[in-house]
Amino acid sequence: MDLQEYRFPLFLDLRGKKAVIVGGGKIALRRAAVLLSFGAAVTLIAPECEAVPEGVSFLQRPYAPGDLAGAFLAVAATNSREVNRQVGQEAAQSGIFVSVADRKEESTFFFPAICAGGGLIAGVVSHGEEHKKTAAAAKKIRSVLEELE
Repeated sequence: MDLQEYRFPLFLDLRGKKAVIVGGGKIALRRAAVLLSFGAAVTLIAPECEAVPEGVSFLQRPYAPGDLAGAFLAVAATNSREVNRQVGQEAAQSGIFVSVADRKEESTFFFPAICAGGGLIAGVVSHGEEHKKTAAAAKKIRSVLEELE
């Protein structure tokens, strides 16, 4: 296995760090909930959003250049290729970690499947195309971690 083809697993303290999520759909909301659970200060930007998670700052409007100012990380998870591209570009130019949901090559980090239990945290990612395999592995890891409690 050539590890250079994969992303290095890096565990970060997100408490109080600004995370900007652009998008209001299922993926964006899942990302917001996960980041919030790790203590990030989450801002969600979208013209529409079904259910804003409690504790998330919601800006009900389209993304605009400059929206990532002061962010530690960003997530582009809209249904617009152009908006996701713009978010990815702004993040790259500003040195902000970014996950672009529809283009792994524009991402500087992959959002992992989170597995927690027994005082341990594990994150599972693939090359970016094997979602079912990632989900299956995460399920098994969660089961093992639950046994440690």
